[in-house]
Amino acid sequence: MSVTFKRTKILATVGPSVDSDDAIQAMIKAGVNGFRLNFSHATYEGADVNIARIRQASQAIGKPVAILQDLQGPKVRLGNLSVDELNVKQGDELILDYAAEHDGHVLPVQYNLAEKVRPGQPLYLFDGKVRTTIDSIASATAIKVRVENDGVLMSRKGINLPDTDFGGDIITEKDMRDIEYGADKDIDYVALSFVQSAEDIRNLRTLLKERGSTARIIAKVETKAAIETAVMEEIVKVSDGVMVARGDLAVEVGPEVVPIMQRRIIALCRKYGKLSIVATQMMASMVSHPEPTRAEVSDVANAVILGADTVMLSDETAMGKYPLETIAAMKRVILYTQENAPPAPINDVIGDDNTQRTAIGAAAVKLAEDLHVNAVVAETKSGATARDIAAFRPNLPIVSVTSESRAAQQLALVYANKSFVRPDGEKAGLELARELSGQNYFGVDGAVKVVIVSGRQPGLVGATDTIRVRVIE
Repeated sequence: MSVTFKRTKILATVGPSVDSDDAIQAMIKAGVNGFRLNFSHATYEGADVNIARIRQASQAIGKPVAILQDLQGPKVRLGNLSVDELNVKQGDELILDYAAEHDGHVLPVQYNLAEKVRPGQPLYLFDGKVRTTIDSIASATAIKVRVENDGVLMSRKGINLPDTDFGGDIITEKDMRDIEYGADKDIDYVALSFVQSAEDIRNLRTLLKERGSTARIIAKVETKAAIETAVMEEIVKVSDGVMVARGDLAVEVGPEVVPIMQRRIIALCRKYGKLSIVATQMMASMVSHPEPTRAEVSDVANAVILGADTVMLSDETAMGKYPLETIAAMKRVILYTQENAPPAPINDVIGDDNTQRTAIGAAAVKLAEDLHVNAVVAETKSGATARDIAAFRPNLPIVSVTSESRAAQQLALVYANKSFVRPDGEKAGLELARELSGQNYFGVDGAVKVVIVSGRQPGLVGATDTIRVRVIE
């Protein structure tokens, strides 16, 4: 009986609920492939501790895992209110002032909206729970809004402005400090919040390169501007991956739009060989309950059927009562779904993409499935070969061998990948396959058959040109 490997990966957010060495180790053993550090809340001291404990746990277990730095971006929030809750009613007028403290219906806000907004635009408070319309620009630092429904406001809750153009100004001063902090840390991915155009990604890539960072970039799609058809495709092309940030996206464009956008974004990522991450409330009820709802199980299963590389847990692991139970439940859903429903075709969504770059990946997967091999072995320096193979969503593991620990960690979130760090060499892939076969890694009695994808110049990026079939006795 062969071993069943989880092909869609799990990314878990670090927080108070898992603030220990033992908890991080337990999460990796339970099925976590990567950890998200949320820089809307993280301190540098806390991030230092978490990066160290994640790497120590990864080494102890012998499993590469990814670390993702999630930048806050221009996430506009209320400041601190002088009361725990402020009740507002339909028809109330509020002043949102960047330079003020809370005084009656004058509310502090952590961004100078007067420089960006226009009268008549919608503004949603408390992540959409209180809807308002911008009435006027009250001063150089303040705006006046009119409340459209009864509700409650609380300190530091989010504000959404779906029709406001931030004019490319999405990397804030806080983000710049966080980028500086992370540039020389062991971080594999940087997620950019509230992306509006491909230029936002190019700007971040320049900043990372100037600071010597080798992190790959994840574009968080959560704005109305980003889901325009041509814009979204350009964002996918220039990014290394895309996160479907469904919370703010639902507020910005309407919840009914999100499932269709999720499907299209995953399809585009598959077309261009980019990482896709589905995020927000995947198992939200498990923050306080030990079992998921039927709707949450269906949500995770749907992401797997669409062919997502990774599904993400937020409050479930950061703040929840049952982080390990949540990971275990998500893993069960992934395994059952992948064994009973193949990934959906994407041609009806975005069309085929027959390019030379993808030809070897397509051929390797077709050959592997026709010959019923146990794994595809990818010799890869940067991880590109493994990602090209993964784009075709094989129904068997991709065993990736690289001499770069950064590439191995980044591949931890890529569909079906099991990555290993080994020295470059002409027979690196074959030697790894023999090693794993000797450890009964594939759970197979008798000979193991693999397809090996490699290049004639081991260690040279972009030189993959060879496919071999090998039987290991």
